[in-house]
Amino acid sequence: QESSMQVEPPARPVSPIPLRQSMAEVGELDLNEVVEAGQLELTDGTITKGFSFGATTSMSGEVVFNTGMVGYPESLTDPSYRGQILVLTYPLIGNYGVPSPDDKDEHGLPKFMESARIQIAGLIVANYSQEHSHWNSALSLGDWLKGQNIPALYGIDTRALTKNLREHGTIVGKIEFPGQNIP
Repeated sequence: QESSMQVEPPARPVSPIPLRQSMAEVGELDLNEVVEAGQLELTDGTITKGFSFGATTSMSGEVVFNTGMVGYPESLTDPSYRGQILVLTYPLIGNYGVPSPDDKDEHGLPKFMESARIQIAGLIVANYSQEHSHWNSALSLGDWLKGQNIPALYGIDTRALTKNLREHGTIVGKIEFPGQNIP
């Protein structure tokens, strides 16, 4: 028997960025940036609404999960995830940015990634940090995803979603944005 579960996001996205004493401390970060809504729809009827931080391109694929606390650049570039929608269960993603995809080791292989490009077809996270900080960070996760036309949503209960995936096994899903519905 198929179940249908609808989960609504908060009325306004909650910024993971702490309050500042002055706007000068925010720098280039635009807290008034319009965040586009999107949704993840699974073949079991589950529809979960969220907010975009990657490319706003609708797509579909098998939905899989990763429970690691760190290493999202490695996971996103892992060829074993090619064409899949990856759900990351760690509650905060993006806070340390992404190292330069152009850094190579002595063999000419990507130094900090599993392959030269993002392999996943889409990304789902609970909370996305627009602001990133790490000595090796070259760009934000959102900018990297947009640059490779990979859609991503935040504001989704990834742990409940993962529980659903564990209980039902392989599930196909689609990330959709308004006006870009796919069959």
